[in-house]
Amino acid sequence: MTHAFTLDSDLRAVPCMLMRGGTSRGPFFLASDLPADIAARNRALLAAMGSPDPRQIDGLGGAHPLTSKAGIVTRGKPGQADLDFTFAQLQPANDTVDTTPNCGNMLAAVLPFALESGLLAAEGDVTRARVLTRNTGMLCDITMQTPGRRPRYAGDAHIDGVPGTAAPIVIDFLDTAGSVCSALLPTGNTIDTLAIRDPQTGEPLRVAATLIDNGMPMVLLRAADLQRTAYESVAELNADSALKAVIEALRLVAGERMGLGDVSAKSYPKMCLIAPPRDAAASIATRCFIPRVCHEAIGVLAAITVGTACVLPGTVAAGVAVLRGAGPVHTISVAHPTGEFTVELETDPARPGSIVRSALVRTARPIMRGEVLIPASAWPLP
Repeated sequence: MTHAFTLDSDLRAVPCMLMRGGTSRGPFFLASDLPADIAARNRALLAAMGSPDPRQIDGLGGAHPLTSKAGIVTRGKPGQADLDFTFAQLQPANDTVDTTPNCGNMLAAVLPFALESGLLAAEGDVTRARVLTRNTGMLCDITMQTPGRRPRYAGDAHIDGVPGTAAPIVIDFLDTAGSVCSALLPTGNTIDTLAIRDPQTGEPLRVAATLIDNGMPMVLLRAADLQRTAYESVAELNADSALKAVIEALRLVAGERMGLGDVSAKSYPKMCLIAPPRDAAASIATRCFIPRVCHEAIGVLAAITVGTACVLPGTVAAGVAVLRGAGPVHTISVAHPTGEFTVELETDPARPGSIVRSALVRTARPIMRGEVLIPASAWPLP
């Protein structure tokens, strides 16, 4: 038995589906169900998530950047892509809606959402769709199991940071180099020296960094250069105000170097401390900041970008990462606070320093479908 709710108030009902994509979560919308005007759309998204409020108590947000995300999907242009996806990063405590960066975790939920919402029909026992991420123009192919032409969510694939197992969703990224920046290495260097004054002591500080963008603008720093290990807990790093002040100062300098301008109000570049792995099966240890809070795991495209630095000669990962095999296909296990993330990278021996393919496995599923109710003041009723 189902129950149909009716609404007769000053709230506006907006159809959506709450999705988990990888280790992220948020509402997905059909583009046609949101305002076409960007400013109006942003107001509707903020109201749906309950931002700005640290607890997001009046919306769907989960009081954390990883659960303050939204996806917007529509059919793609014939001959270009099957689906168009716009990712929106919101923040619990402020009123920003950032559609500049990508999110590989939420990307994993695009094909399931499209099948569930009727944008696409399943092709057979396996369905594959090409997706254009409007944020950066990135193309990828997403494949999921659809036995009997129905999405399958149960399976044996496990990803760290998500309880249990689920059906695998495979993402093949077609061209992620320079997703937001001008190139894979936006400064043209494998290592740059960032010079700042320590915000607390005023002493000059010079730190070697690799500024890189293979799907996510990243600043990689050797943890030892900041007198840390990259084995600290998330709680320890979030309580380390001295370190966070230094990292933010370095981020502002790096943003300018990467051609991103003033990044003080932007969610990128992400900052990542790296160290040799403690687990014999891993390739590198990481602690990422997104950008001012330590990530409990690591983002999909952040992991790909870190893995890329591991296989490129001359980066700060040289002498830190443990590589196995000579390539051209490299399997990199990126250790993070709650486990590891395996990415597959393919290089072209004829073009040193090039990455021709990036792939990974995620899981995703719908959690709830229906309508999110937002104040009419955020999107006036017709």
